[in-house]
Amino acid sequence: MTFNPNADVRGKSATRGGSRGPIIAGGAGVGVVGIAVLLISLFTGQDLSGFLGGSPGAGSSGEGTALEGCATGSDANNDDSCRLDAGEEVINSYWEKELSGYQVPDLRLVDGQQQTPCGTASNQTGPFYCPTDQTVYIDPTFWSILRSQLGAEGGDLAQLYVLAHEYGHHVQHLEGVFEDHPRDGTGEDSNSVRTELQADCYAGAWTAKAPEQKDSNGQSYLMTPTQAQIDDALSAAAAVGDDHIQQQSGQVNPESWTHGSSEQRQRWFMTGYREGRTACDTFAVSGRDL
Repeated sequence: MTFNPNADVRGKSATRGGSRGPIIAGGAGVGVVGIAVLLISLFTGQDLSGFLGGSPGAGSSGEGTALEGCATGSDANNDDSCRLDAGEEVINSYWEKELSGYQVPDLRLVDGQQQTPCGTASNQTGPFYCPTDQTVYIDPTFWSILRSQLGAEGGDLAQLYVLAHEYGHHVQHLEGVFEDHPRDGTGEDSNSVRTELQADCYAGAWTAKAPEQKDSNGQSYLMTPTQAQIDDALSAAAAVGDDHIQQQSGQVNPESWTHGSSEQRQRWFMTGYREGRTACDTFAVSGRDL
């Protein structure tokens, strides 16, 4: 999804923090075991980086510094970090209208790895939302993993889909979903899967309404997504489906699922995109219809 080049995307800026230092033994990239660990922890906030070697205690937990040079839609179109920073502005604009009492979370762009109240943030643990400090953590270099290891394109809308998914978890936190539906099990019909699919649906609902969000000058932040861009987001959703993840290790076991299949993740994204946020109650449908 392309930003209008002249849109004013300045707002509550993301911050950059962390310190460089690979957490994979030997620094040779994600191997077969690494892929499995990465994918299990993807979008969960569970720190499984210790399985990959290195010290998960390394990294910075400082305040970070504000991004610079991310003022216009053109900046967002040409730089991954600026795109996330601008995406934050548009996503918050949507939820401030959709959810009464919405509280803006923090967005931290991780540079290497960083300690958080929910574990180590890095491109190996994947993007995640930490409810303890109401912060979304994401390393922009994650997109290279999405492309090379998970088989997705990782283009503009795919990146914004991932960001909107994490903000969906923040909305769930504000709505009390985590308390009402504890993620204490696994399987096709588990609360864990329903939680993730709802966040996918929220991301789809935001995507449909994103072109309606306007800057202080009344100009739309984003252009209407093309079909190719929608397909790119769906490719990312499929790449992080539990069945696709488990195929990497050669065995698909639905009883261990925590995020839903590729088909489910794509379908719930499109449910939000076509029908809006009110259609996103994944906890109200039967397992057969999930």
